[in-house]
Amino acid sequence: MEEILPPGVRFYPTEEELVSFYLHNMLQHNSNDKIRRVIPLLDIYQLHPSQLPQHCGEVCRGDTEQWFFFVPRQAREVRGGRPSRTTASGYWKATGTPSYVYSSDNKVIGVKKSMVFYEGKAPAGAKTKWKMNEYRAIKEDFCTSIPMLRHEVSLCRVYVVSGSFRAFDRRPTHVPANSISKEVKIVQENDKITLSTNQIAGMLQERSWSSSSEGNCRKFKGDDQWSGSFDGM
Repeated sequence: MEEILPPGVRFYPTEEELVSFYLHNMLQHNSNDKIRRVIPLLDIYQLHPSQLPQHCGEVCRGDTEQWFFFVPRQAREVRGGRPSRTTASGYWKATGTPSYVYSSDNKVIGVKKSMVFYEGKAPAGAKTKWKMNEYRAIKEDFCTSIPMLRHEVSLCRVYVVSGSFRAFDRRPTHVPANSISKEVKIVQENDKITLSTNQIAGMLQERSWSSSSEGNCRKFKGDDQWSGSFDGM
C-alpha cells in the first residue's frame, strides 16, 4: 500500500488532541473512516505487543517507536469487574499513579495510566521494553470533585524503549557520545577554523543580542541573563 505520509512526517499528537479530538469523537460515535484509518479499534490484550505494529493505523505504518489504538471495553467491565490486562504470553503492569490530562485552558479532560509489559506469569514475569499509556475520557457533565471516567472505549499509545537515539539524532557508532563536548571543526575554502562549542554558543548569543540598532540591552556580570528594552517587542 502506498505510504500515507511522506518521509520525515510523523503522526505525533499531543495528549490533549488524543483525548479531546480522537477519543471524544469515538465516544460520541462521530468517528468516521478517516479517524479509523488513523487509530483503529483493536483488543490489544489478545496479542503480544510485538504483533501490534502490523495492526496499527495507516499513518503509523513504518513507525518504529509508537502506535495508537482504540481499545473496547471488556465484557467483565460491563458486569462491573476490573479489566484484565493479561495476554497469552504475559501481562501489562501499571507503573506509578494515574495522572490527569488537561486541555489548553487547564480543564481536566481525561486520565492517563502508564503500564509496562512483562513476559511470563505474574508476578514473576520478565520486564520488556514495551510500554503503554492508556487514556480514558471523563464525563463532561460531572458535578463532583472527582471526575467520573467513561469506560466504553479507551485510547492506548503503545511504544518501545529502544535505549538509543532517534534516527534523526544518531551518530556513527565509532564516534564517542561525549565527542560533542569537544572541538567542532569548520572547513571553509582552504582554511581550517577550530572553534569550541562554548565559543560557538558565545558567538550566537552575541549575534542575537548585541545589536544596538534594535534596542538598548545590557548583560549582568556573573550570570547569563539579559535585560533591556527592545523596539517592536
